[in-house]
Amino acid sequence: MLSKSQAKLFFIATTAGFSLVFLGLTVDTLIQVPERSNAENISPAVIHGKELWEANNCMGCHTILGEGAYYAPELTRVVERRGVPWLQTFLRDPQAMFPGQRKMVKYDFTAEEIDDIIAFLAWTGKVDTNGFPAAPDLALPTTGLVSTGGAALASTGNPPPPTYTAICASCHALGGVGGAVGPALDGLSARYSAEELDRWLADPQSVKPGTAMPNLNLDASTRKELVTYLLARP
Repeated sequence: MLSKSQAKLFFIATTAGFSLVFLGLTVDTLIQVPERSNAENISPAVIHGKELWEANNCMGCHTILGEGAYYAPELTRVVERRGVPWLQTFLRDPQAMFPGQRKMVKYDFTAEEIDDIIAFLAWTGKVDTNGFPAAPDLALPTTGLVSTGGAALASTGNPPPPTYTAICASCHALGGVGGAVGPALDGLSARYSAEELDRWLADPQSVKPGTAMPNLNLDASTRKELVTYLLARP
């Protein structure tokens, strides 16, 4: 059992020791901040995107860099996971991408505001968070990596259009590569003509009312590119 003087000495020594450890960790953190914070890439677009993020209380539903709510998906590396074209399409009309499922509010952002929000999210994704967040363990089953830019599909000699890789492959599989939300797209040439596929892509609801396929508001040239690619696949 310690005497009063020994207890006092023990308290002073341990307090001083842990204070030094805390100060050392603080100094180490401050030294690492410039290298890990990605501050050199903070542009006016990133700043405006953060202002929009805060003004619309996005953290009321989403988590970013470990802070926020847990009602909606974590967004620290969402640009890396989804890609810019997908996010542009989703932010224009969240309900259109997931009819009857997504509860995200349609904010009617302008095209410039959407680009700035994505710039902020892209900047956030480049912050060195020491591995956070971990890869989700409930990801949709796939048999290939969509995020590779379609490398697996390109190896067939018929590279996919950027829109297919960034958006379509999130839900559909082709040649065993892609998502499992919608049906696989193999063998479409045996079932659809170019005109029929174009109508699908232009307005899915007009072809099949109630379908979960969103209207992506694709322009004519993008639809033609997708139709040509899909019909050329076996």
